[in-house]
Amino acid sequence: MKRNQATKIYLDYSATTPTDRAVLKKMIPYFDCKYGNPSSMHTSGRFANQVIGNCRTKISQLLNCLPSEIIFTGSGTESDNLALIGIARAYRNYGNHIIISAIEHKAVLEATSLLKNEGFDISFVSVDKDGLVNLEELKKLINDKTILISIMYANNEIGTIQPIRKISDLISEYRNKKSSEFPFFHTDACQAGGYLEINTTDLGVDLMTLNSSKIYGPKGIGILFKKESIRIKPIIVGGEQENNIRAGTESLPLMVGLTEALIISDKIRRKESERLGFLRDYFISKLKEKIPELIVNGHRVSRLPNNVHVSIPNIEGESMLLMMDKYGIEASTGSACSSYDLKPSHVLLAIGQSAEFAHGSIRFSLGRKTKKKDIDYVLSIFPNIVSRLKSISSLTIKKYEKTK
Repeated sequence: MKRNQATKIYLDYSATTPTDRAVLKKMIPYFDCKYGNPSSMHTSGRFANQVIGNCRTKISQLLNCLPSEIIFTGSGTESDNLALIGIARAYRNYGNHIIISAIEHKAVLEATSLLKNEGFDISFVSVDKDGLVNLEELKKLINDKTILISIMYANNEIGTIQPIRKISDLISEYRNKKSSEFPFFHTDACQAGGYLEINTTDLGVDLMTLNSSKIYGPKGIGILFKKESIRIKPIIVGGEQENNIRAGTESLPLMVGLTEALIISDKIRRKESERLGFLRDYFISKLKEKIPELIVNGHRVSRLPNNVHVSIPNIEGESMLLMMDKYGIEASTGSACSSYDLKPSHVLLAIGQSAEFAHGSIRFSLGRKTKKKDIDYVLSIFPNIVSRLKSISSLTIKKYEKTK
């Protein structure tokens, strides 16, 4: 099939989403009409401060927490950094042990790498072939020096959803047994927003990260939910904003946009998850029919409704991406934050996949604008690309063998 130059099938919603027009409409007045600095004492400043308070209240109602437990940040990455580094530095006198899963986002991995250089002991809990955390291993890793556990809600690459409530119950059981407030439990829920339940009380989490750009809100803003009783050291200083936790003049347009995006996502979450789940399953079944050797990564049931992550042997994922792009199909090889890293995905290696298969992986992530006709278009193109690349790979191998 030849590409119509107007064709663009965007299947990289896990990397970022377009800003919803209703969200954009809510934001516009705060760019040029309602622009006061919330720290100012005049009328415009007091109004701006009230707007922030209203945003915090609306978000707290969705997350079932106190308004004071919502911290606005610049991104999901910053929220993860603040949770890990902020907690570790605030409670270093109580313990130096932190546990994370082997498939966390780089924002968590790099934060713990920094903390390791500061003398903290970092443990990695393994996952099974589907990406689910080994709960028995996690239970054994917790000790008297463990101050924090961070397990992501849903994986950004393979889409596997973790049993967060079971993990929080396991942690609570340890706390009760030891009559201790430790360890605290943080979850990166950036990919879960808009698809899964984010009621912090029901999940039983102490800290939770959310990202606006994954839920059709503006880029450049995120949230860290933190229980009021928990202390945290700021990682950005120079002002008293966000209750002395995150310095810097607040962006009203971004806060208003994030709030509206969360409200819209919550309203359509169940219906949209059902629709995307159907398209996901249809896509996977047809891909398996057309490319029998294809491997589907991640849990088949406990999985984000918009995630299709596959590996194909003897083919480079980057080659598939570039060829699909010529036909207007936009996908990714994994996390957008690792898109220029040629190393095999740490997530795929953690689930037991070989480096060869990991290099031949593609993530298709569906979204609100994805229709069945878009999936059918990809199905008419992608298998042919795989066949072509396989033939090139085969010729290369034969040529190499002749020269030996």
